[in-house]
Amino acid sequence: MPAYDVLIVGLGAAGSAAAYELARRGLRVAGFDRWAPPHALGSTHGRTRIIREAYFEHPLYVPLIRRAYALWAELEREAGRALFRQAGGLMIGPPDGVLVVGARRSAVEHGIPHELLSAADVRRRFPVYDPPDESVALLEPRAGVLFPEACVETFLELARRRGAELHADEPVVEWEADGAGVTVTTARGTYRAGRLVLTAGPWMPELVPELAPALTVERQHFHWFEPTSDRREFAPDRCPVALWEFDRDRLFATFPDLGDGVKCGTHHEGEFTAPDAVHREVRDDETATERARLAALMPRAAGPLLDRRVCLYTNTPDHHFLVDTHPAYPQVVLGSPCSGHGFKFASAVGELLAQLATGEPIAFDLAPFGVARLQSALVNNAPR
Repeated sequence: MPAYDVLIVGLGAAGSAAAYELARRGLRVAGFDRWAPPHALGSTHGRTRIIREAYFEHPLYVPLIRRAYALWAELEREAGRALFRQAGGLMIGPPDGVLVVGARRSAVEHGIPHELLSAADVRRRFPVYDPPDESVALLEPRAGVLFPEACVETFLELARRRGAELHADEPVVEWEADGAGVTVTTARGTYRAGRLVLTAGPWMPELVPELAPALTVERQHFHWFEPTSDRREFAPDRCPVALWEFDRDRLFATFPDLGDGVKCGTHHEGEFTAPDAVHREVRDDETATERARLAALMPRAAGPLLDRRVCLYTNTPDHHFLVDTHPAYPQVVLGSPCSGHGFKFASAVGELLAQLATGEPIAFDLAPFGVARLQSALVNNAPR
């Protein structure tokens, strides 16, 4: 008999959540990570991540984010630890832009409480913001921030309490599936199980090379700046999280000051790379660009630099998730290269991965996240 029911490769957001969900189902679980999670070498770090419900990307995400909210709250209760801070959220941009139009579509279709504000309304209610006169905003009160390192720590700790074996600093060399299950070989040994969950983030193209043409790894960076005025103005109870659409279809994110400055970052404008080749230092010219963008939208936030970090997105061509079984090996579950917007869903994605691995019924339509919709990218980019 295999020593384990399920093996997990990659213990970041999705993998740690899957470990927790599988362990609490009473399964024999072993998980592996090439580093010691939570770490800052992949996609699951940065101190804060935005969570929001009026999802501009597509209304199909709203039921899933609602499930994620419920599971984050359940995790907080079980752990006795704060993992979420409500601050409200603003989507700010042109009235006909992708951000406000998309957020409003989701809000209306799913009955999400929200307000539409003019630029003048935003300045009056949130004086630290200075949106362009022609912009509008959608305000959703339930948005806020998650604490990613704390979330991963909590998933892993609760999984361990239920018997999961979690192997840090143990990179996976290869895996093999056959009719009886799966075999995983690491730098330290060989492991056998009935099922395998692959949640390796930017290392997915390496672990599943047949899907590599549809997965691109993108370098991103984030900055923290010290406000030049009273920092209490930037606290979560007075300064919501915000997404800004500027120059049409370009997005910039700002976060309240939770004690380490105002965090900001531009979404999807990094160079394509690989996790073992990425330039992990933020350049001064990148900092200058981000400070200028912050100063244009939150003038009193763009003070001295406090910190700057690099993280990695793993993108699909349509920027939807990948949550499915392997097309050739049904005992292998593929977990969520999340295209830069997935952390908030990690609690729900972990549940989905556990359900796929155990054959449980699934309440969501996973076709938009399936391998099948990637076929054109795989065919068009296949080696010749």
